[in-house]
Amino acid sequence: MTIQYLPKFKKQYQKLPAKFQEQFDNRLRLFVIDPTVPQLRIHPLRGHYAGYWSMNVNGDLRAIYLKRGDEILIFALIGTHSELYG
Repeated sequence: MTIQYLPKFKKQYQKLPAKFQEQFDNRLRLFVIDPTVPQLRIHPLRGHYAGYWSMNVNGDLRAIYLKRGDEILIFALIGTHSELYG
């Protein structure tokens, strides 16, 4: 699986506390092993983010990504629920 990151995601990730960065890294490793793990709460988004998918990083932190086929993930945004969805 190929993982890519948009510049905006990289910028948002760098602003996160180290604890949240580590949580994302752990969730991403879990996702690569088995994307169907329930604790990831993977689901497609609608409305403004139609075509994107959401992954739960912790109780409030989400990572939004695009799928390109079965082997390419492009992470677009990361932030709290209110930051991302208003």
